[in-house]
Amino acid sequence: MSQSPARETDRLREGFRDIWHRIGFWIGPPSALEAPLKPTPHILMCPPDYFGIEYEINPWMNRARQADRAEAVRQWQGLRSLLDSVGVRISLLEPVPGLPDLVFTANAALIFKQKAILARFRYSQRQGEEPYYEAWLAANGFCALPLPGELYFEGAGDALFCGETLFSGYRFRSDARALQQVGAMLGCRVIPMELVDGYYYHLDTCFCPLAAGEAIYFPGAFDEYGRKVLAEHVPRLLPVSENEARCFACNAVVVGRHVVTNTGCPQLHALLRGRGYEPHETPLDEFVKAGGSAKCLTLRLDGEESAGWK
Repeated sequence: MSQSPARETDRLREGFRDIWHRIGFWIGPPSALEAPLKPTPHILMCPPDYFGIEYEINPWMNRARQADRAEAVRQWQGLRSLLDSVGVRISLLEPVPGLPDLVFTANAALIFKQKAILARFRYSQRQGEEPYYEAWLAANGFCALPLPGELYFEGAGDALFCGETLFSGYRFRSDARALQQVGAMLGCRVIPMELVDGYYYHLDTCFCPLAAGEAIYFPGAFDEYGRKVLAEHVPRLLPVSENEARCFACNAVVVGRHVVTNTGCPQLHALLRGRGYEPHETPLDEFVKAGGSAKCLTLRLDGEESAGWK
């Protein structure tokens, strides 16, 4: 005797639930199967096969203090595994000999829906990365858009959405006029802030939106105007100590309520736990030698958690 359509549907639901239990997830009651699924967080990374300190373009870099390639690979794999464990889908860009900083995919572009505003690097040592980023983004469904003119812009390293506003950093890498061009291209409000400490040469080394209206930051990286603007436009602004800022506490990857940082940030982690976040640490000191950490090693392809346009 054949089963009724309702009973058959229930059987299929139970089958799906069993599968999800086996892989460590719980999808809730049968009605959850009919609810719209939240998009999977999607990040672009590049394996550190050719990573090293081959030049000096920021105060962290010193060719006499080389990265340990094998340890860098282990640390990168640890970050990838941790992101995978919190539900991130990871795509990979093929590494290229002679481009050691290709591993820092955050600088590839600024993502806005299906648009990618492409980077134009200030230093010649990184300009060779540009065609590889553009080719990958174009091949993977993004409308890859270069900035007009000859202005410098270093992607999501210097431009971060917090709600509807695009906060941006200029001076060391990106040009202030380039950031205004980005705002015009996307039709959004941009607040450019001058960075004043060369150790925090990109905005994502000293400012990290957690959600719309909430962010962590290192006050010492900004001038008085920048600190005032952040206080006025980010209602819940969480300061980071100088010691933890030097461990790249602000260079964090945010996935839902998960916040992933380098080691050495216990005060920040306690603060985050108190606000309902789940912090995670993973060693990334080999990449700190080049001036990067967790956020620098990732490009969020579906938009950051804090982006108001999502």
